[in-house]
Amino acid sequence: MQQVLAMIYLWLKAGHLIFVIFWMAGLFMLPRFFVYHQEAPEGSPENAVWVEREAKLMKIIMWPSLVVVWVLGLALAMSIGAFAQGWFHAKLALVLALTAYHFWLANYAQQLAAGVRSLTGRKLRMLNEIPGVAAALIVILVIVKPF
Repeated sequence: MQQVLAMIYLWLKAGHLIFVIFWMAGLFMLPRFFVYHQEAPEGSPENAVWVEREAKLMKIIMWPSLVVVWVLGLALAMSIGAFAQGWFHAKLALVLALTAYHFWLANYAQQLAAGVRSLTGRKLRMLNEIPGVAAALIVILVIVKPF
């Protein structure tokens, strides 16, 4: 198995990075959609359009990307023996946090679809910074491997 993974390592890496980009795009877009959604009057046609957009973004881009990122990321980690390296543990913790954030976003999308608007636009804008900070830290960990 290790030999096969080593032969396809660059393809795994390319696929992983491509789907990370798709996933991160969704993580940046969805909270922005929420801001606009909350500005739409409840029960309005515009509100219904935002519910549909959010659902499509989750179903078509974010959920599939999340799965592929995890599958290819774990295959990459196995192929290079990353589980024994400190930088990888830190990266894995950040990816787990982003995955939890993804699930929280999915839950908030369901709340908005049901008419529950528990966060302000300002809070949603602030939450929108989470994936950017996490991505910056992950890139540093993967490229620099500080420990």
